[in-house]
Amino acid sequence: MRFLRVLVLLALAFGLAACGNKSKFKTYNGPEVTSVQVHKGARKMYLLHHEKVLKSYDIALGFAPVGHKQFEGDGRTPEGTYIIDRRNPNSEFHLSIGISYPNQADREYAKSLGKSPGGDIFIHGAPNRKVSRRDWTAGCIAVTDKEMERIYAMVKNGTPIQILR
Repeated sequence: MRFLRVLVLLALAFGLAACGNKSKFKTYNGPEVTSVQVHKGARKMYLLHHEKVLKSYDIALGFAPVGHKQFEGDGRTPEGTYIIDRRNPNSEFHLSIGISYPNQADREYAKSLGKSPGGDIFIHGAPNRKVSRRDWTAGCIAVTDKEMERIYAMVKNGTPIQILR
């Protein structure tokens, strides 16, 4: 009986140890990501170390992807140069890193239209529901959960992000 109890405890310990390897928080020890480039038309995102591409990803964009985000609810992904400025380990989209949209020009333009520029633009993982089209976000940049884990580890706050047409 004692042998059986020890065996069960060992199986439980190994099982719990195996679960720990499934953490969404990865580590990265390679070259620093000095910038992120998003090419909206090609639906590609590149993590760069100076001029060298470290990783590339296929992406989904806002549900109305053509053109620069002008106001809240337009479904567009911003265009321009911003900064990665925050992290959300408890995002409803697995993990997410924030983009500094809106900048002063974005706020002024939306105000001239009598609208809010919106905000909360992120690079994030998949939703907790099935999506039925290629571009489905409210203006964010989406990748798979597994890719987001790697991006979350590689890209630090303060990294510039350039979002191009």
